[in-house]
Order: sequence, then structure tokens, then C-alpha cells
Amino acid sequence: MSTACLLRWNFVFCIIAGLSLYFEDGHDDMDDFGFDDYSSECDGIRITAFLDAGQDNLTPLGRLEKYAFSDNTFNRQIVARGLLDVLREFSDNENDFISVMETVARMSEDADPTVRAELMEQVPNIAMFLHESRPNFPAAFSRYLVPIVVRYLTDPNNQVRKTSQAALLVLLEQGLICKADMETKVCPVLLDLTEPSSDDDYKIEAVAILCKVVTMLSKDTVEHLLLPRFCDLCSDARLFQVRKVCATNFGEICSIVGQESTEKLLMSKFFNLCSDSLWGIRKACAECFMTVSNSTSPEVRRSKLSPLFINLISDQSRWVRQAAFQSLGRFISTFASPSSTGLHFREDGALPEVPRCTPDRQDHLPFEKRTFNQIDDSRVLHFCDGRATPSPEHVPSADGEDVDSFEENRSPVPQTDENFNSFNYWRPPLPDISEELEMLNCEKSEEVTEKEETEEEEHQESSSDSKPSPGKATSDQIQKVLDCLTPHIADPDVQVQVQVLSAALKAAHPTEEPPEDSPEGLSGDGISIDLQPEMEDASTDQEETMEISPDACLHSPTSEDKPKIQNVIPQQLLDQYLSMTDPARAQTVDTEIAKHCAFSLPGVALTLGRQNWHCLKDTYETLATDVQWKVRRTLAFSIHELAVILGDQLTAADLVPIFNGFLKDLDEVRIGVLKHLYDFLKLLHADKRREYLYQLQEFMVTDNSRNWRFRYELAEQLILIIELYSHYDVYDYLRQIALTLCSDKVSEVRWISYKLVVEILQKLYACGADDLGLNFINELTVRFCHCPKWVGRQAFAFICQAVVEEDCMPMEQFSQHLLPSLLSLSSDPVANVRVLVAKALRQSVMEKAYFKEPGCAYSDELEETVMTLQSDKDRDVRFFASLDPNKASVEKKSDQPKTSSSAGHSSLRHVVV
Repeated sequence: MSTACLLRWNFVFCIIAGLSLYFEDGHDDMDDFGFDDYSSECDGIRITAFLDAGQDNLTPLGRLEKYAFSDNTFNRQIVARGLLDVLREFSDNENDFISVMETVARMSEDADPTVRAELMEQVPNIAMFLHESRPNFPAAFSRYLVPIVVRYLTDPNNQVRKTSQAALLVLLEQGLICKADMETKVCPVLLDLTEPSSDDDYKIEAVAILCKVVTMLSKDTVEHLLLPRFCDLCSDARLFQVRKVCATNFGEICSIVGQESTEKLLMSKFFNLCSDSLWGIRKACAECFMTVSNSTSPEVRRSKLSPLFINLISDQSRWVRQAAFQSLGRFISTFASPSSTGLHFREDGALPEVPRCTPDRQDHLPFEKRTFNQIDDSRVLHFCDGRATPSPEHVPSADGEDVDSFEENRSPVPQTDENFNSFNYWRPPLPDISEELEMLNCEKSEEVTEKEETEEEEHQESSSDSKPSPGKATSDQIQKVLDCLTPHIADPDVQVQVQVLSAALKAAHPTEEPPEDSPEGLSGDGISIDLQPEMEDASTDQEETMEISPDACLHSPTSEDKPKIQNVIPQQLLDQYLSMTDPARAQTVDTEIAKHCAFSLPGVALTLGRQNWHCLKDTYETLATDVQWKVRRTLAFSIHELAVILGDQLTAADLVPIFNGFLKDLDEVRIGVLKHLYDFLKLLHADKRREYLYQLQEFMVTDNSRNWRFRYELAEQLILIIELYSHYDVYDYLRQIALTLCSDKVSEVRWISYKLVVEILQKLYACGADDLGLNFINELTVRFCHCPKWVGRQAFAFICQAVVEEDCMPMEQFSQHLLPSLLSLSSDPVANVRVLVAKALRQSVMEKAYFKEPGCAYSDELEETVMTLQSDKDRDVRFFASLDPNKASVEKKSDQPKTSSSAGHSSLRHVVV
């Protein structure tokens, strides 16, 4: 090392005698200290202590004082960077600790900005140290460090200000600043910096830090201290940077202050920002639109935010339109309600059914509007258009209440109807009356005479609930539909339609007697068709529904014929969403707009509900055949979630064909369905699910044979899928795939496949198929135990241990069919095999009670084998053969060993234990 280098380091080290400053690895590089001009001979030196130069008789605190305020800037930087270690040295003594903190406070006034920046970088570390290790100094941080952080927020040097802002955010994230300090020290400074008269640079920075601070404070603090200023900043007419920062963080502010403050104070500001003259601000509003919407009531969302969002979609700036379309699906999802969708998200991401509504919450609704999809799926029939229809035990009573509307923890009322039979439950399709329904929707009512108008006015005075409106079905048209339903009056679902339509007929002619051939006087399954006043009220609401949708009747037109009309979200939003598959949108808005549409489609489908799937079906099919594989890949990764939303009937009709197409797509698309293969298959009926047994083999073939993760994922999914099939199907189909995967070239695939083999064996014995299990064991013995390659024999030992640990089979069966082969491998020439044999015997087999019982036929042979392994020439074999699982200090490193191609290298063995 050069003399100049040594002299420089001697000067650095001569600071504090006996005071050790230990620096973390991340802070000991010479570049961190600004030593770029030092020669390469100094690169390896680490600062571990301030050495005593023997030139003074100062105490450590005195030496700290000397160098902390040295005329040499470099000395002061070194002291600032080592403050955390200095505090560690003196924190045992309160007086010395306070002296160090006072020195820190004085150093914070250093004239050199580099020293101030170095000091501020240490503040979060010092605060964490005081919080975790020195709770006996609770006021030290608040008294000494918080004022430094606050003062540096207004420092004239930009680097110091940025460092202070970053430190403040870290302190807030870690919860190291108390509420009192935030309200009395931090917030007042931020408010002063955001005053209209404040310097522009300071103001822009302060607004940014203010918006970030808001997300870490309590709701009360934000509302009382910062919200009024934020509202003023949103309207800053001079600095567009301020408005843009406000727009970017607007959603987070709304989520913190809640619905009341959002609608009362923030909504008007958001409207102004959405119409700002700068496109960047409008774009920021579009990006946070979903978060803002979540903080408003459904009425505000529908009446105010929806038109506002339509304006953003139609914005003159392409960048604004692009951001709006990307947020469209997310905004639509804010209209979702568990009461209408019948599903809700749990914290783990699952989509379970919501609890059923109690009668008092639904008995005021028309029958067809009740959320029957909230009822257990096992007792619900779903039509192909997604409507949920109650099974016979759920036919409503005359007062409109569900006879089985008890809470989930109540047992259902037993079926008391003597006429009920399972044939009505699984009935054949009812007659198609789509033409009559089309007539109900499309034909206009004839002009009424003056006399009829007079009679109608009289009727309105007597029954306002039955008031007809233009476009409603005439009595003749209703009668035709009733005639079609009459032959099927025994069906419970038909009875419901008869009740509704009969009420409509009675409303049209209240003074007339029903025709003799009308189903009015019929009854089926013991249910009276005579209408009570409550049902008449419900039928009126149902008539209004019939005006816009034929869903009130049993069979509606196919989804291709049904208009894409719904009443869950504003129709304009849906129309814009459906237009995202238009190629013109890709040219004028965003080339990846179809991908954004695909990404948000499950959320939109959940919002609209199963009954409105016809609105999205064509769009989904268009996306599924998009030329961009990224679009298809996005759908493939979410098709299992969409299946949960749509239910089994719609899934079988509309999703299964698309799922089948994805199975034959590119690997980038196939991996999407493969990762959730179990989640999708479990939603299908058993007969439909069984069809995929023949296609599972196709997953073994990939576009790129090096794509081993594809095969690894297949093995993981097969482990889950085993429970969905019978033991015969598992043996006939999954067994062959598992054995093929066990011979994979990649060890990761092989080891996960061994676990699959164990699961198959457990399935066979759990189902009582001992003969199939024995056949499988014989196959495993031939394929692995007698394998010419040592990795196969090693795999056999691993499988045997897993079989014992998982209790896959009775130990008597294991001792007869697997143990002899396992013991034979104890003399295998390859040490890696013997290691796993020793591990299996000592840790698993010999710990089973079966082999510890007196008189066990295999106990002596086991003891002899283990003793032989304990004297093995290989050190690792001896270790595992002698290991006591109850007292071992070494835990199993992995259940999934890894090996390389070299069998003789000793380094292999440490990864297989």
C-alpha cells in the first residue's frame, strides 16, 4: 500500500480512542464515502474503528465533539455516517446517551449540505434502534430527531430536502412518529409550505409529501387538519403540478376520509379535475376513478360518476381515453353487490355464495327478482341463460315468502308435499314460447277508445298498483302465453309463471271473470293459484320487468337474440365496455385495449350477474379467438373464476368449448388453464369432467421440450385432481401419466412426480382397491427398485418413506410388499441410495408402532440393516443411520431432494437429506 494511502487512513482513524464503529456490509464500500480518488490499493480496507493517535488525552465523548465539529468536512461526514454505532456504544449510560443526542442536534445545523444529508440518512436507522432496543429513552426521538426531520423539509438544499422527505415516509410507514408529533410538528410545517404564498418549488414538493402523509394518518387527523387544504390545492389555478399531484392521489384521499366527506367536500373538486385543461390531470383522474367510486354511494356512482366517466372515455386526448378504457372494467366492478350477484370475495380470494336473505328482506320483491342464486346450489336449478329457479321445495307461498328462507344455520324444512317426485326436479325441457314472448315485447298496444280510457281512469283510482303503461302486453297476448303453459301446470316453475301472468290478466280486466279454460282455477302439487293481494302487488312489479326483458317467463330467447340490455349498471358503460373488442378502438385508443377488456371481464361478469351473461357472451367469445396470444392467455388464467361466477350450467354451455380451445393453444395460453385445471374441473359435472381424462395426456406435449415447468405444474395439478375421479379412473389414466413424469429428464419434475405416485397409491388403498394397489406396487418395484440408474433406486427409497409417513397403506401390507425391496437397497453400491435408505428406515419405518410391537417379524431384520448402515464407509450414511429423530439437532433440509448427474461426488449427498 502506498505511503499516501496510509497517511490518509491514519488521519481518518484518529478520531475516538476505544470507540468502535462497525459498519454494515451495505455501507462499507469506498464509493459510499466519496473515496473515488483513492488508489485501488485502498479498496479492500474496511473502517472498523477510530484508532487512538496518542496525540491528545480527550475522552471518547470529547473526541466525538472534536471531530463532529472539525474544520475538515470529511471528518464531519464520517461522524454523521457512524452515528448509529456511536449511539450503540453510549446507550447503556443515559447521561452519555443524552450528550450524544445533543451533539447530533448541533450537527444538524452543519453548514455543509453533504453532512446534513448524511445525518438525515441515519435518522430512520437510529429511530428503529431506539424503538426496538432502547425503550428506556422514549422521548429521545421526539425531542431530538423529529425537529431535525421537520426542519430539513424546508432546507435550502434540494438533496437535503429529498432525504428528509424519504426519511419522513419511512418513519411513518414504520409507525415511529406518534400522533401528537404528526399533528403538532409535521402537519403544521406541511400546511405552511402549501400556503398560496409559499415558494413554488417548496409548494410542489410539500403537496407530494402531504398526499403521501395523508395515507398514513388516521381519518380524524386527515379530516380536521389536512382535508380543507387538500381541497384548496385541487383548485390551484397557478401551478398545474399541484393539481396533478392532487389528481394522482385523489382516490387514496377518498378512501381514507370515507363516503360522507367524499361526497360533501371532494366530489365537486373531482369534477373540476376531470375537466381540467391539461390532459395529464384528466388522465390521472381516469386512473383513480375506481377508488373514488368505491368511496361513494350507489346513487352518486350511477347518477354523477357514470356520466363523468363517459366524458373521459370520449376525451379529445388519446392518452385520457386510453386510461379511461383501462379503468372501465374496474369502474364497472364497483357496481357489484353481493345481494345481486349472490357471491362475495373472501380474504383468501375465494368466491363463496353469500348467506341467504331472511324473508323480511326479500318478501317485498317480485318473485323473479329475488336472489335465488343465494340459495345452496344443491337445491337450485339454473337455466341456460343463467337465471336461478327454485327447486320444488322452494316454491313460494301465497304471501310471496319462500317456505325455506331460514338462516344458514337452520336445518331446512322437510318436504311435506305428497305429490313431489324427483322426476319434476330433473324434468325434460319445457315448450319453447319464445315467439309469444317476442310478441309481448315487440307489439305495440292498440289505441284505446275514449270509453276504455275512462274505464282505465276509474280503475286507476281503485288500484294504483295495477296501472298499465304504454307498451304493455294486451290481455289477448297474455292469454296466449297462459294457454301455452296450461299443459305443464304440474311443474312448480310453470305455476310461478301462471301466477304472475294471471295477475297481469286480472289487472287488465279486473271486472271480468277468467275464462273457463284459463289455468286460473287450476292447481298443481297442492298449491293454490288463487291470488292474494300481496301476490297481486308483486305481479305488478313483474309486469314492469316484462317491458324490457322476457326473463320473467320460463324460456327466453337465446343469448344471440336477446338484446344486450340490463339494469345493473348504466347501459352506456356496458356499451363502451363491449366496444373494446372493436378493431377500431385498437387503432384510435390503445393497441392492447382487448387485453384490458379480457383482464377485467370476470369483474364485469360478477357485477352483471349470471342473469346478464348474455350481454357478455359474444364479447368473451371474441376475446377468446383474438389474434393476440396475450389476450387469450389473460382469459385462460381467469376462466376458472368466471366459471364460479356463472355456475355449472352456463359453464358447461359457454365456457367448456372455450376451455377446450385453450387446451390446444400455445403453451403461453395452455399454462393459464393448466395452473387452475383443478379449480375448473371441480366445477363441472362428473360426466363432463370425466371427458378430460383422455386429454390430460396432451399436457405432456409442449411446444418447447425444455419447458420443464409446464410438466412440473401438470404434476402439481394431478395431485389435486386425484380427488375428483374414481380410483378406477386414477389407475387407468393418471397412473400412466405419473409414471411418465417420474422418468422426466429434469429432477424437479421427477421429485414432484414421486409425490404424485404416493398420492395415487393412497387413493387406491383408501378406496379399498387393494388389488389395484398391489399391482401398482409391483410396477413401482420393477420400474424403480430394479432400475439400472441409481436415481431410480434412490426414488424408490424416497417413495417408501413417503408411503410410511403419509399412512398410505396398512403397515402389514407395506412390510409384505415394499419393505423387502427397500431393505435390499441397503447394500446398494451408490452412497446416495444408501443415504435415503438409512433416512427412510431410521426416521420413518422404525418409528411406526407396528414395527415396535413385540413379535414383529421384521424387527430383527430392521435392526440388523440399520446396524450395518451405521458402520457404512460413507459418513453421511452413518449419520442418518445413527440419527435419533427425537433428539436430532439437524432438521430435514428438504422433502424434495435434488441431485446432479454425478453419482460419485460426495457433495451430492447433502442435498438429498
